[in-house]
Amino acid sequence: MFGKRLCLAIFFIGTGMLANAQKIVYSEPDRDDSRRMDFEIAGKIGGNFLLYKNTRNKVWISVLDNDMKQLAKVEQEYVPDNDRVINVDFFPYNDFCYMIYQYQKKNVVYCMASKIGPDGNKIGSIIELDTTHIGFAANNKIYTVLSSEDKSKLVVFKINSKNKRLYLMTSFLMNDKLELLKKSHLTVPMEERNDYINDFYIDNEGDMVFTKFYRGNNDNISKAAFVVKYAQADTLTINELNIDKTWLDEIHIKVDNYNKRYILTSFYFQERKGNVDGFYFYIWDKTTAQPFFETTSAFSDELRKEARGDASMKMAFNDYFIRNIITRKDGGILIGTEAYYTTSRFNNWNRWDYLYGSPYMSSFNNSYYYSPYYSNYFWRSRSNNQAVRYHADNIAVLSFDNKGKLEWTNVMGKSQYDDESDDLLSYQLMNTGGQIHFLFNQQERRNNLLSDYSITPDGVMTRSPTLKNLDKGYEFMPQYGKQVSSRQMIVPCLYRNYICFAKIDYTQN
Repeated sequence: MFGKRLCLAIFFIGTGMLANAQKIVYSEPDRDDSRRMDFEIAGKIGGNFLLYKNTRNKVWISVLDNDMKQLAKVEQEYVPDNDRVINVDFFPYNDFCYMIYQYQKKNVVYCMASKIGPDGNKIGSIIELDTTHIGFAANNKIYTVLSSEDKSKLVVFKINSKNKRLYLMTSFLMNDKLELLKKSHLTVPMEERNDYINDFYIDNEGDMVFTKFYRGNNDNISKAAFVVKYAQADTLTINELNIDKTWLDEIHIKVDNYNKRYILTSFYFQERKGNVDGFYFYIWDKTTAQPFFETTSAFSDELRKEARGDASMKMAFNDYFIRNIITRKDGGILIGTEAYYTTSRFNNWNRWDYLYGSPYMSSFNNSYYYSPYYSNYFWRSRSNNQAVRYHADNIAVLSFDNKGKLEWTNVMGKSQYDDESDDLLSYQLMNTGGQIHFLFNQQERRNNLLSDYSITPDGVMTRSPTLKNLDKGYEFMPQYGKQVSSRQMIVPCLYRNYICFAKIDYTQN
């Protein structure tokens, strides 16, 4: 449920470092909240924190107050418990949230929406957004739901891939009241057998953008484009990238609503299946409908030396993946990357062996409906695999100006591993205005302690004092955390094999 990668549109406010005190408050573990419970942090609604829980084939919304005391646990009885719930998404607003879920009953997949209030109860009637007839059980979610940054627009879409050469896309653009603004039927040409589409986003104007690219088996991207579906259009606008002499890794998109730009970036290679050389950038200006710039930025030897861990200088970034793309009001870009790999007695995971040739990246499934969000993000699932050791190491952060010129770099050294799962690994971002905080576990005296490193807009990195109320017995799962207000974050924890939740509060001194 940590879905695809976390991409936050964070604007730096102010330039100075703010003094912050952090306070942690824990919820009481519920006896039904086992370690394998499916959960999601819905958000902060009307002053309460709403948590989605799926236990014993029943769906609940837990309502917690500001002191993390449970006020209510409301069963969502309208969600089928005897049929297969395929996916659930939450879209929070100030005084309610939408829960958009899809499930299969017989040979029909339903995409439904409910409106949930601060008390965890459903408001009004359930809304049927769409249905799809299929021949048998769906392996992946059929519908993808996206929200614009200002929450004024939502889009629901599905892609029929029965014809491997010509995908059929159906999209439903809605406002924040779930009123239909535009329904479109489009065709997406897939000329090559190894053509893929991915990384869908919607901007504040309701325009949808995604990538289309060609990748051979376990290979680099050698041909790519970004595609725009304008809000009221019934056609797609395809813009080719100029990468004739460059090979790309995964292409990531970031919508810069403030500057009306689309930012595409990727690791690039100067040789096919070579070492990662740096970042590729393609910036599209919506106002002029022209590329703003297209460039590459190579990693310096100094940065490679700092970020490499146990790797050689040339291979320093071969285990890194782009985790965050953050935009600034001045058009600058901040990119967060992290080293990730696995080891086992049988094989070591890397981007060539598994990432691009994995079953998660099938361009179609047996139901003939394509899920654009295959598990391209490297965290696979919350299931145990004791034959594998998961590693999450250094974090490298790089800042670029509005023309792609490198401003500064910083590396946070860490070495994380776990033999059971990756629940306790990786990091999460917290924006408190003048700083961005990186929260992750560090092992000290055989205990995992939550650490807080902050970076200011000019690249100054500080390790904050130990967080208050780090009680023994609580192990944080920061990668599943969610910022729910300007100075509050909810992070799930493990406590005696149960899941509970912690509120981290940042208050300005």
